[in-house]
Amino acid sequence: MNGLSNRIEPDAFMNKSDAQIARKSILLAKVPEDLFTEILSRSPVRSFKRGATIFLQGDRAKSVFLVLEGWVKLFRIAHNGAEAVVGVFTRGSTFAEGAAFQGERFPVTAEAVSDCRLIQIDAALLLSMMASRPELCSAIIASTFKHLHDLVQNVEQLMAQTGAQRLARFLVDLSPMAQGACTVTLPYDKVLIAGRLGMKPESLSRAFARLREVGVSVRQNHAAIADVEQLANFVEEDRASAWAGQRDDNDPRSDKLP
Repeated sequence: MNGLSNRIEPDAFMNKSDAQIARKSILLAKVPEDLFTEILSRSPVRSFKRGATIFLQGDRAKSVFLVLEGWVKLFRIAHNGAEAVVGVFTRGSTFAEGAAFQGERFPVTAEAVSDCRLIQIDAALLLSMMASRPELCSAIIASTFKHLHDLVQNVEQLMAQTGAQRLARFLVDLSPMAQGACTVTLPYDKVLIAGRLGMKPESLSRAFARLREVGVSVRQNHAAIADVEQLANFVEEDRASAWAGQRDDNDPRSDKLP
């Protein structure tokens, strides 16, 4: 049974703001106006409550999804039962292109980690348009390249940055400004943040403690940043300098330390 059944709330109407978000997405930004209008007219908006399953690992992939509001996580369940977070997506992001365009089964499960609204685009519709309008192909390639670039960047961060630096990068990306003080809202729970950043929850707690030295304080789901630019500079520090005198929060053995 397809994972979309019984999990989708009634379709919602697409408004002008939704269309603007879709137009700025990598998938649709360069699509000719007539094709863009047709795609939106034939693509329903779906609403999901927090915790709802959008599709299951193993479901047949027939759609591409574009996030209008909220947050969605993609994850796999390992053989030992552990959950591995593959990606987290928010407004303007698209996901599921690879599997949908090849007509394969989803290699991951998608779950709403907050209330969210998505545009569900029929992959067969896009493929038929690509056959008759080759200019659409460049948009699809750009979207695929963006996902590949993000994957490479995530691997690089895991290998080259400490947990505190990865957390700092996460907070900088949430910040609405490049310098000065601000407070950001953590978009989802800390267990998911830890999984997204390749850490255990214990390591995330130590990473937050480490960031106090660069002006970050956390209360519940809000992080106050004294200076975003200073935090961004910390992200770019040499790894050795970043954890000098500290436990290596990339080392799984550190989770066993008191």
